[in-house]
Amino acid sequence: MSDFEPTTELPDRIDDDDRPVESTAKSRDLAVQRRRRRIVVVAAVALYLGLTLGLGQPWVRAAIAVGSAYVLLMFGFRVVGSFARPIPEAPPAGELRRVRLKYRCPSCGTELRMTHANDQVPDPPRHCADEMELLTNLDDVM
Repeated sequence: MSDFEPTTELPDRIDDDDRPVESTAKSRDLAVQRRRRRIVVVAAVALYLGLTLGLGQPWVRAAIAVGSAYVLLMFGFRVVGSFARPIPEAPPAGELRRVRLKYRCPSCGTELRMTHANDQVPDPPRHCADEMELLTNLDDVM
């Protein structure tokens, strides 16, 4: 037999934290943006201190030149890399595709914007028992 006994007692302050758990894409994006802002602020402060304290020093000028060359090189790689990505294949039939179509009801004037559809140019939706009119120019879509 072991001496292990499970406990069902909860900590005293378990209900003190009523904050919702953030696990959405928006919260992750905000965290990334905060991290990037911190990096930019730290880099700006370091650059300011480097310029004010040692502008006349040759090693400071060399460090600034190497850092700026690195930033420009990484920016160039990302721009060229974005051009090198192939166009994604069309999704198989039955899956939703991204579209940007605007429709208007001829009876009441209600407008609708369709963002996902199973076809490039889907059948128009119905409103007020009538088919809605397509406002988007099909030459822009195709």
